[in-house]
Amino acid sequence: MSNVCFLAGGDVCVSGHDSGPVFEEQPSSLIYPEGLTEGKVILSCQARASPAASYRWLVNGTEVPLGLDLRYTLVAGSLVISSPESVRDTGSYQCLAINRCGTIVSKAASVKFGYLNDFPTDSRSPQTAYEGAGTFLACRPPPHYPALSYRWFINEFPNFLKNEKSDGRWFVSQVTGNLYLAKAEQNDTGNYFCFTTINMDISSKSTFSRPNQLTVLSDANPRKSTPSIKVRFPAETYRLAGQTAQLECFAYGNPVPKLRWRKVDGLLPAKSGSSVEGPTLTLPDLSFDDEGIYECEAYNSQGSDAYQGRISVQAQPQWLQVMSDSEVEISSELLWSCIAAGKPKPSVRWLRNGQSISTQDRVEVNGARLKISNLALEDSGMYQCVAENKHGTIYSSAELRVQVQAPDFRLNPVRKLIPAARGGQVKIECRPRAAPKPSLFWSRGTELLTNSSRVTVAPDGVLSILNISRADEGKYTCFAENYLGKANSTGHLSVRDATKITLAPSNADINQGENVSLQCHAAHDPTMDLSFSWNLNGVMLDLEDSAGPYHRIEGKENIGDLIILNAQLSQAGVYMCTAQTVVDSASAVAKLVVRGPPGPPGGLLVKNVAETSVELRWSRGYDNHSPIGKYVIRGRWALSSQWRQMRTEPSNIEGNAESARVIGLMPWMDYEFQVIASNILGSGEPSMASHTVRTQQAAPTVAPSGLGGGGGDRHELIITWTPMAREYQNGDGFGYILAFKRTEAPTWTTLKIPHVDSSRYVYYNDSLSPYSPFVVKIRAYNCRGEGPFSQIAVVHSAEEEPTLGTTGHQRHSSERL
Repeated sequence: MSNVCFLAGGDVCVSGHDSGPVFEEQPSSLIYPEGLTEGKVILSCQARASPAASYRWLVNGTEVPLGLDLRYTLVAGSLVISSPESVRDTGSYQCLAINRCGTIVSKAASVKFGYLNDFPTDSRSPQTAYEGAGTFLACRPPPHYPALSYRWFINEFPNFLKNEKSDGRWFVSQVTGNLYLAKAEQNDTGNYFCFTTINMDISSKSTFSRPNQLTVLSDANPRKSTPSIKVRFPAETYRLAGQTAQLECFAYGNPVPKLRWRKVDGLLPAKSGSSVEGPTLTLPDLSFDDEGIYECEAYNSQGSDAYQGRISVQAQPQWLQVMSDSEVEISSELLWSCIAAGKPKPSVRWLRNGQSISTQDRVEVNGARLKISNLALEDSGMYQCVAENKHGTIYSSAELRVQVQAPDFRLNPVRKLIPAARGGQVKIECRPRAAPKPSLFWSRGTELLTNSSRVTVAPDGVLSILNISRADEGKYTCFAENYLGKANSTGHLSVRDATKITLAPSNADINQGENVSLQCHAAHDPTMDLSFSWNLNGVMLDLEDSAGPYHRIEGKENIGDLIILNAQLSQAGVYMCTAQTVVDSASAVAKLVVRGPPGPPGGLLVKNVAETSVELRWSRGYDNHSPIGKYVIRGRWALSSQWRQMRTEPSNIEGNAESARVIGLMPWMDYEFQVIASNILGSGEPSMASHTVRTQQAAPTVAPSGLGGGGGDRHELIITWTPMAREYQNGDGFGYILAFKRTEAPTWTTLKIPHVDSSRYVYYNDSLSPYSPFVVKIRAYNCRGEGPFSQIAVVHSAEEEPTLGTTGHQRHSSERL
């Protein structure tokens, strides 16, 4: 490129009006069909620029002879090549966009020519294979560019194998084009043709081979064979991130082998889909996570064969950081960085107006960093950083403008009136436009100011005056000078009375829900407005919200009292009142204590769980400035969502306690607990609920109720009771023990009914007389033991005729003895 001059001569880039070129469209690589001589190749290029850009083109680093060779024409910025030819026009093309602010170079676009020759007309040798054996037919494609896709048809076009065979015996490699047959059968005899297709940007072309004659010889007893992998993917496959990888694997064998894939060093990516059980493993949109060793296994009833290879994922360059357009004053320093990611790691080089730059004189190029010291006007222009690795090249552009200007205060003069408070301080800025940076100094009247204990002139031109008095009033002028000229600007310093707090707020101590007033009065210079603001613990309060708790007393300008209505615990803290004018401010603070009910206890734990009691432990919460007097424990259980106060030991829990025992609980029941603290101002928020605990199991303590019965069919005794509720069961393995006897009998008949929901028992006996009296009693049992018997009830057997409503069809829920 160094032999081509890209700068437009004579014109000057006007700051604030012109702009260098920025690409909006760049050329793309293409493959053109060889021999299509009447066509055209179009390489796009369009740039935004002011004034409009002109364009030039390079091919393989040499300028395209626009205007000299009529085959080349420029349409806007795009290059049109008429009647393209492989010998003359193959190459790498770049577009240059140029205006008086500079030149930029586009990314490179390759023009290549695609072709597919015909297959040779020579006959192909016939092939034979035995039934049950594997074989392959070679495609031997003709010369071509780019890669081909392959299909095979049998006997006549378009009898393609893909459509004819679906039993997994056939495979067409898209790498070699060869046709593989895992296990030959007699009906496979025929003529096979390799059909190849090439796809280019504007057309496609296909051709097919001479016939490959295959004869399959019969075998009365085809031999079984273990799989043997014949199509293998490369031991190392390189692909770019975002691309698709396809690994091929195919095996001979009898029976026809099945195929499965796995990733040796991890899980197969889900995106591989159904291809994990086919001859081609497809991995779309590759990422670095997909790197690793992949294995293909072929297996049948006779055995298996396996093969492994690695996929390595690499990446084209991508920008992580680029430079941006910069306006920099003359004689200063420029530092630009361009950082790119990629695999392998990209190298970075730099261009100025399309030409390479390297370290020399004031320029230092250090890989991804460009540094230019003591900037001069000729450093202005278009800069590009170029990142490249073997997979691609990317460009980033920016414009550098080196400014030069005499000092000028028109856009940013010194303030005309500068108020300041007595005893306070003031800073007066001096910021003229100038390039290079000007020398700055100040005067008061005719007196040149120098640094002292009260007066400081900073390097950036800011004048500071401390402990101001009336004597400091007057005119102050800033002077600026560089080698291009001088300028000055003047302001008037006016000294005002300082703002002071005359009545500061006092500390206050109140109970939650009460109102409080915090006073704040101030004195200030009457020529200025005074405003008040308040903050709590450093956070500004909203005094405009009429529905909020904070209100200002309206009235005299120098009174800023704050009223807090219905004070809450969250409103305790340090309040600061600030009285402020445009020149100064004064502040005072007061502490507000809000006393209230205690906060929630913390760290509630349940310990020592027994049948009817548990132990609770907790830690104290905030007492909110009033000592905790006592604690109350509440609980709820699985059958009730309501919190209820629990019985405890001790019954009254003192305020210094941190544990207690809850008693009177039901065995085998799920409970949650919470603790509430109280003081003389009320009860606080409950603690967080404990985790749910289940009390220990115990034998039942009460007997079932509602014992009775009667009625039923002839020769029956029906006994009924009310099933026991969950809270009385006390354990699992729950059931009932029923005892009954004739009133005159000496012994009881007892039996177990192991169903918690049972409510009825039917006793049947052929010798049972109608309406015979029986005495019955019932008790409950569970895995921990038996409960007490109920009181005895008298029940009569059935009368002679069935009682209404207790017919035999009810026996589905009964038992007979």
